[in-house]
This record gives sequence, C-alpha cells and structure tokens, in this order.
Amino acid sequence: MIRHIYVHIPFCARICPYCAFYKDLLDRPHTWRFCEAILRELELYQGGAIFPGSPEVAVATEGGKSFRRTRDRRSSLLPSTIYFGGGTPTALTIAQLELLLRGFRERLNLSCLEEWTIEANPGSVSARKADLLKKFGVNRISLGVQSWDDHLLKLLGREHNARQAEESFHLLRAAGFANINVDLMFGLPGQTIEQWRSTLEKTMALQPDHISAYCLTYEEDTEFFLRHARGEFRQDADADSEFFEIAMAILEHAGYEHYEISNYARPAFSSVHNRAYWLGKDYLGIGPSAVSTVGMRRWQNVCDYRSYIDRVLSGQSPVGPSEDLTSEMKRTERIALSLRTRDGVSASDLKHFAQQTDEIIALGLLRKSNGNFVLTRRGKTLADSVAEALV
Repeated sequence: MIRHIYVHIPFCARICPYCAFYKDLLDRPHTWRFCEAILRELELYQGGAIFPGSPEVAVATEGGKSFRRTRDRRSSLLPSTIYFGGGTPTALTIAQLELLLRGFRERLNLSCLEEWTIEANPGSVSARKADLLKKFGVNRISLGVQSWDDHLLKLLGREHNARQAEESFHLLRAAGFANINVDLMFGLPGQTIEQWRSTLEKTMALQPDHISAYCLTYEEDTEFFLRHARGEFRQDADADSEFFEIAMAILEHAGYEHYEISNYARPAFSSVHNRAYWLGKDYLGIGPSAVSTVGMRRWQNVCDYRSYIDRVLSGQSPVGPSEDLTSEMKRTERIALSLRTRDGVSASDLKHFAQQTDEIIALGLLRKSNGNFVLTRRGKTLADSVAEALV
C-alpha cells in the first residue's frame, strides 16, 4: 500500500540561479497537456502499473523497459500525504490547478488523507487560487519566501519582493489555511548576521506554523555554481555555522520544535510527508524527474517535460533510470536521513560502528537518547560530516 505521493510540476515564471531541481520556464502551450499527462500517469499507477522489472506481465514496453501490471497489494494507492512540489505549482492557471486537484480527488480514495501540501511562490499567489486550493482539500502551503530583504531577493532571482511575500502570507491565512510553512535561506552571498536575525524576527512576527531554514549550497548545473567556481562567491563554513546556530537559538526560544536539521515546527505541525521520507517509507513520484521508491526498487521519470508528456499520453512508460536497492543501501540511507531528525538513529543500525560512534560521542557531537543516537547541538552544525563517518 503506497501512502505517500509526490507530484513534480517543473514550471517557473523565472529560473532562480541557485536551484538545482528540474525546472523550466513556464510553457503555456504545453501546460494543459502536461496536466492531462499527470492525471494519466496517476491512472496507470492506480490501475496497477508499478515499476520496471516487476515479475508480473508487461503491459507496455519501450526501449527494453517495461511498465507492468501487478496484483501486488502495493499497487493500491491510499494516500495519507500528497505533496505538489516543483518548480512552482502555483505558476499554473486557476483552471489548470482545478483540473489537477479535481482529477486527484476523482481518481483517489482520500479517506485517509492527513496532509496535502502545495509549494507556492509569493509572486504567483492570488485570493482566487488560495480559495481554490482550500476548496479542493489542500490543507498545507509551503511558501517560498527565502528572505525579507529585497536586495537578497533580487540576488536570488526571485520574482517577488518582501511586501508581496507578506501580502501572500496574509492572503493565505484569510483563505483559511491553518498550516503554512515559510521557506528561508541563509549563507547567501553578502548576507549579514543582522539581515538573518531580521529575517527570523520578521518571520516569527507572522507566526507561521512551520519554518524551513536551509543553508545555500552551490549545486552543479546552476548559475551560482559557476559564479562560485569563478571566485565571485565564496562559501564560509564558520559563517554558515553561525547562521545555523542563531536560527536554532531564536526559533527554539520562540517555541518551534527543531525536529529535523532544516525544519522547525510548532507542536503538532511537523510535516507528515517529509517525516515519511526521512523514515524511509515507500513513496510514489509522479511527473517529470520525480523519483519513486517502493520496497527494494527505485526509479526516476524522464527529466524532460516534453518527453514525459509525449510518452504518457501515447501510453508509454515515463520511467527513466531505475535500480534495485540492497539491504546495505537501505541501511545507509536510513542512517543518513534519521541522523538529521530529532529522534536520531537506532542503536541497532550502528552496532557495527561502535568504535566510530564512541569517537563521535567523545567529540561531543553525538549522544544516547531513548535507545537511539542523536546529534548534540554542536553535532547538528556538522551533521554531514558525522553522517559520512558512520556510513
């Protein structure tokens, strides 16, 4: 039984120079066909088309890969979470969003749905869109604010300014959304500690239910990566740690629970969808570039929306790369992801790493809690290094 669904909508009104996710400029002539393809792919899975390499009978073949039907119980979709990410899902028109939302409601049993999240850009939020999302059952919004400083927003290539971001937040509250996440970034080129403190204070004044605070990373195939390689931008690990420590101190003092390295929530508002991912639960990815993991199988859809549309609407598989996972791969991923969470890593997962674990504890980066190993406050600033030492 698959309980978690991710839908990738790659379109953006503007390409942010730091973003490494699969995305493309909004392509109006293709967006209707794209929405139709999303719903068609959902139908394939709902009908039992699970993954390439299934032992059951193939129903479609392309390039040596098969999309297969199976009566395995995993073919049933009974979602407890749905997450529309991107890209910018709210870049779609009201009519296109309604087609998708209505299509999901008609095709899925949503009796167990706890959380339906959609990512939103402040530049593409309107009262009508907010009302539509609420009407069709979306109950959580992730708002990509990133900063409350207009100069930094311009540097990040965002299409909104601070005033628009605040207006969008209030508009979503007025529409009745009681679960809003605000995305923030730190470690930006030229960003000062004072700017970061101001951003945190401004965010808390709005009283969002969840805050995600990410450190900028220079990812390949982005403009920022090239500028970093040319020496225009520099990354300062010590400064990044200071930004992170300030976020922890301010947000925890304000009552937000630091339940994952980059995520803070008011009590009872942690992301159900993201927690499922960090716990290694099965999830289905729909849309171009979307990744799925079911059992010991992982696959990714083609990373081109035109090819994706053509394949799905012609009855062919959109699946690209796929792999069989091993128990060791799953264990390694479980350690890396669990270590980032408040609950930490099970002692049984680290039983073969007793020496490394003891050394990390001696360094004050790890501690024992309720039978698990969890990062200390200092350890959180070095989470990636700790994970590397344990996997």
